[in-house]
Amino acid sequence: MLQGFYRLLIELTNGRWSSGILKKFARSPVSRFVVPSFARIYQLNLEEMDKGLSDYPTLHDLFVRTLKKEARAIDQQADSVVSPVDAVLEDVGNIKETSDIVVKGKTYSIGEMLGDPDTLVKYLNGTYMVLYLSPSHYHRIHSPVNGTVTKQWQLGSKSYPVNKWGLKYGRQALSKNYRVITEVKTNGGHVAIVKVGAMFVNSIETTHKGSELEKGGEMAYFSFGSTVVLLFEKGTFQMDETLHTPQELKVGERLGMLVK
Repeated sequence: MLQGFYRLLIELTNGRWSSGILKKFARSPVSRFVVPSFARIYQLNLEEMDKGLSDYPTLHDLFVRTLKKEARAIDQQADSVVSPVDAVLEDVGNIKETSDIVVKGKTYSIGEMLGDPDTLVKYLNGTYMVLYLSPSHYHRIHSPVNGTVTKQWQLGSKSYPVNKWGLKYGRQALSKNYRVITEVKTNGGHVAIVKVGAMFVNSIETTHKGSELEKGGEMAYFSFGSTVVLLFEKGTFQMDETLHTPQELKVGERLGMLVK
């Protein structure tokens, strides 16, 4: 019963009023009473958290929790690309010349996702990766590469569900939801890191300072489960052959290599 309640609470509530109520509840002191049951139902790894459950004053604080420094190992191989999040690798593929990608049988426009024709040109015929975070995942977002931020912008307003059912049956969540896009210049070309909101306007908080990003360094966090889409320029990225979809990944695990 509780699991059904949480699923409804976290994954399916996207109306303006209900979202506002949920947001207010998750940040209220009253929500601390559901922290233990939420952690139990979603099987959160308590050993890797840098605080005990009783130290989280609200459900929101639990969502945006940080981990012990040694909890995630970052692949240090030169020019490797690592997972920016704890997530499920839902889809990988080529960006068509028309700017389309196909995720869960649905076609999305990278052009609409980016909202910038000049930026789009770089990624045509390149590679995309879709990483989905469920409510059980650690919600901090880390840089997948070493590089310099050349541009960061936000688009969209209302957000629709981006769980596997939302991706398959819902509206154009990846290209219409509220999203924050960070473009990074690396030794092997540009990488676009598209952080897609799952619910609530402005549910993505940027935390990095300055323009230099270190692989594995924190960039931002999601208030609730959501999705990150990585875009690579044509001929600049080679995915590891061991990866498959769907596949559980953790921050710092290698996704592939930049090709110079």
